[in-house]
Amino acid sequence: MTDRYIRQTTLSEIGAAGQTRLAAATVLVVGAGGLGSSVLQILAGAGVGEIVIVDHDHVDISNLHRQPLYDMSDIGVLKAEAARDAVLRSNPDIVTTAKSERLTPANATELIEKANIVIDAADNFAVTYMLSDRCLAVGKPLISASVLGLSGYVGAYCGGAPSYRAVFPDVPEAAGSCASIGVLGSAVAILGSLQAHLALHVLLDFRPSVLGRVVSFDGHSLQFGGFGFADCPEPQHAAQFIGLADLEPEDIVVDLRGVAEAPILPRSDALRVAPADVDLLASADGGARIVLCCRSGQRALRAAGRLQAMGRLNLALVALGDPS
Repeated sequence: MTDRYIRQTTLSEIGAAGQTRLAAATVLVVGAGGLGSSVLQILAGAGVGEIVIVDHDHVDISNLHRQPLYDMSDIGVLKAEAARDAVLRSNPDIVTTAKSERLTPANATELIEKANIVIDAADNFAVTYMLSDRCLAVGKPLISASVLGLSGYVGAYCGGAPSYRAVFPDVPEAAGSCASIGVLGSAVAILGSLQAHLALHVLLDFRPSVLGRVVSFDGHSLQFGGFGFADCPEPQHAAQFIGLADLEPEDIVVDLRGVAEAPILPRSDALRVAPADVDLLASADGGARIVLCCRSGQRALRAAGRLQAMGRLNLALVALGDPS
């Protein structure tokens, strides 16, 4: 063992055995933006043996104030590749793989299967629910964080604890974004660092476990809070994300996008319904599954929540992504 990790192996909680444990771990990081920047730097610095980075986006100049993993020379480069290169510059002794693609139902299962722990740094409801559903199914821990403005939270789900969906079964009807509301780079760094800390806590099997805990941070009052959710029940009915290849002939396919956004429907018999009018679907053929489609999955999640509240439970979701 080199002197690279001497300051952390000196800790009685880690030692040589803990460092060996980190070196043997594979971590899947979904999202290489603001949260991912802190997560990747800290995990690489700690000596996590293999990191798989999933992000389909490119580096933009508007990212740089909160994504210190990148600099001006990275503008226009695929984030996953730029992040991989930055990680390897800081620690060439680890294995880092870049996946410049969206997380989808088709690739999520395989990516999660190979990881010891999954980190959701995408800050996107659809991605979070998709990861949570699959982590719950295979018993893998999920560390998910969200930050907006000056505040946010991070939680440790699945892997023996309840899922994200158990704690947050409903998507807010109106949810802002960094583009619409804004975000302070220091708040992102704090939440991303905390996310990495929780991941290391799980990988090193510290006790008591952080699984089943949410930690919140208020950047206005400089206060931390949180709660435990070990007793949260899993929802009996959950509308899960599927791919277009998973559609059945009898499905009622509903596109929530407008004509200007998506002139071509995902299937020839699909219905085009505005999100404000989804209540009309509650009386559709009760035996058929309703599959709600939109670009990112956010509108589909909210529409599913409204239909479930009206008693319509046979639902599925599709995130179609950007038009090609």
